Amino acid sequence: MKVSDLRIGVKLGAGFLVVVLLTTVLGAIAMVQMSRINNNAEAIATNLLPSVEKTGDLRVLYNRMRRSEAGMVTSRSIVEVKAFSEQVGLRAKDIAQLETTYEPLINSPEEQEVFKTYKLRKAEYSVLQAKLVEIANGVDFTTAETLELTGDALAMVYAGESETAFVAVAETLGQMQKLNADNALKATEEARQVFNVARASLAITLAVCVVLAALLGVGITRAVTRPAGHAVRAARAIAAGDLTAEVPPGGKDEMGQLLTALGEMRDNLAHVVSGVRQNAEGVASASSQIASGNNDLSARTEQQASALEETAASMEELGSTVRQNADNARQANQLAVSASTVAVQGGDVVAEVVETMKGINASSNKIADIISVIDGIAFQTNILALNAAVEAARAGEQGRGFAVVASEVRSLAGRSAEAAKEIKLLITASVERVEQGTVLVDKAGATMTEVVASIRRVTDIMGEISAASSEQSAGVGQVGEAVTQMDQATQQNAALVEEMAAAASALNAQAGELVNAVAVFKLDASATRSAPAPAARAPIPAPAFTPQRSAVANKSAGKIGTTKPAKAAASLTAPQASAAPAKAKAQSPAPAPAKGGNDDDWESF
Repeated sequence: MKVSDLRIGVKLGAGFLVVVLLTTVLGAIAMVQMSRINNNAEAIATNLLPSVEKTGDLRVLYNRMRRSEAGMVTSRSIVEVKAFSEQVGLRAKDIAQLETTYEPLINSPEEQEVFKTYKLRKAEYSVLQAKLVEIANGVDFTTAETLELTGDALAMVYAGESETAFVAVAETLGQMQKLNADNALKATEEARQVFNVARASLAITLAVCVVLAALLGVGITRAVTRPAGHAVRAARAIAAGDLTAEVPPGGKDEMGQLLTALGEMRDNLAHVVSGVRQNAEGVASASSQIASGNNDLSARTEQQASALEETAASMEELGSTVRQNADNARQANQLAVSASTVAVQGGDVVAEVVETMKGINASSNKIADIISVIDGIAFQTNILALNAAVEAARAGEQGRGFAVVASEVRSLAGRSAEAAKEIKLLITASVERVEQGTVLVDKAGATMTEVVASIRRVTDIMGEISAASSEQSAGVGQVGEAVTQMDQATQQNAALVEEMAAAASALNAQAGELVNAVAVFKLDASATRSAPAPAARAPIPAPAFTPQRSAVANKSAGKIGTTKPAKAAASLTAPQASAAPAKAKAQSPAPAPAKGGNDDDWESF
């Protein structure tokens, strides 16, 4: 697969991926070199320089201890000897502590060997130092002779063996210090070299990254902009109407697909424009034929309109006769409806009387129930008064007044019971009479119901007669309206045909303008076709029409069916355009052909 066939997204992704990889390599190199520089700097800061410092401190402590030994040798009293001896011991402790902190800093076998040598020489020096302290502490300061004798021996040890051992220790410390200083300088030089190498490698890698990024940018830009330029030029040519402009082939990427799509669009647009031009020429020629046909149709439509006017007059006479019969049937129906209404009202009144009697009967029954309740209340009151009299008798003298009241209550309860019984007897007699009246009213209601049903049947029959007459009148009216509407439609068709003739002329002019508009596009000679002129047609003579009047022979209550007038349809067979070579320029519309044809081309309304 070629690089040009890759999609733009893949190209951009590959370019950015290369840049990212180069940047990653650049960062990795920088991190490695910086790590080496950091290791050297860390070794110098945490090991070499502290080692140089520790060895220097050791030399200072040994020099101080040596001065204390010299003071001990030159002392003139035992007190001074002891003081310098204590100083020597303190210096020895400081040296031992400093050696403890220095020993972990040793980082090379060579330095380890030198440190071992130092330890041996220090041991020799420590033995002589102990001997020197012992001699100093044993000096006799009582007489000058003994002082001189022991002082000379002390000076001989100090200036002889002790001095030699001290110098050896000092030389070893110097070697240690110089070794660490040299290592520090060496590490510094290595760090400088690492920095130089890192700077050079970063510069080279950065230059390579910049060059590759520039090459990728230029390549991707050219791969996008060059096909885009071709597409823009092709689109501008198509916009200017030049459909013959060549669109160069592209690759399989998006821009190549765009060029291919532009080529297909140009070809399809050329095909469409060619078809539109041919169809416009065909419309221009067919519109002339439509105009001539509309003129023939207008003449026949006017003749049909006059015939429909005579038919409408005949339908008016028939409609007046049917309407008179419908009016008579409608009056008879109204009288039957009035009688039915009166009978229905009488039946409603009887029904109301029946309902009223039923209500009186129900009320009487309720009154009887109420009287029974009153009788029960009187009985219970009598029992209560009896109980009260018994209780008053038990109370003796104090209940005498209450006994009188109870006696009066019993008397009233008895009278209430007797009155309730009398009312109950009267109510029972009234209920029996009401029931007899209810039976008679029910019989009267049934009779009125039968009368009302008979009158309703008569009314329904009269209604059917009236409805049939009304339907006959409506049917005749609908026929008249249909004829009138046909007359109006025919007149409107005549006007519409004239409008169609004008529209056909306008269509012819617009078709010519369409041809001129399509001529703006530049097509190949093989794509240009012109439509032939349609065949001439002869005018169609109008058929003769003689209207006849028809009288109404039968008068009946049957319904009159109505039929809707069928719409006339006009069909035009458009001529098919045949392919013929022509120039790319716009062709003028064909002149209107002579009128001619046969009866199959148009159908009359």
